[in-house]
Amino acid sequence: MSTLLDTARAAIYHDGEIVVTMESGVEVHFPVAKNPRLAGGSEEQLSQIEISPFGLHWPALDEDLSFRGLLAGDFGQSSRE
Repeated sequence: MSTLLDTARAAIYHDGEIVVTMESGVEVHFPVAKNPRLAGGSEEQLSQIEISPFGLHWPALDEDLSFRGLLAGDFGQSSRE
C-alpha cells in the first residue's frame, strides 16, 4: 500500500531522542545524533517540533523529516564518508 494510514499524535524531544507517538499507539524513537542539523540544536530548539500530515518540522533548525523516511530508518542528512 502506498499511503500512510497512521498519523502522528505527538512528537517530543526526550533524553537525546525524538519520540513520535502515532494514533495507533506505535512509537518511533530515533537519536538526534543521527541527524547533523538536529545534533547541533539546543534542548529548546529540539523541543519545538511541528507536526504536519507528512512529517516533522523544527523551525529554528530549518529541518524537515518525513514520516515515510522515519519509518524506513532514514533520519535525514546523515553525514557521508
